[in-house]
Amino acid sequence: MRTISDVKAYEDWKLKVSFTDGAIRLYDVKPLLSSEAFIELNDPDLFKRVRNCSYFIEWENEADLSSDTLYLEGKEVFH
Repeated sequence: MRTISDVKAYEDWKLKVSFTDGAIRLYDVKPLLSSEAFIELNDPDLFKRVRNCSYFIEWENEADLSSDTLYLEGKEVFH
């Protein structure tokens, strides 16, 4: 499983996720916002308080996404 080195939340419900192997992905959380686990993330202030937990990211409401999901479903960002 890949590990996350950094995560940055943007106002448009996108996350820029950097991995320890140097890969960077842009992940759009917006399609998940209607599901029960993620509905509270419609609050932009809560969304921006995402935490990096290395193998996953997590918000204060305990919603989370695995590093594999973020990597495999995210769009590659070229640096």
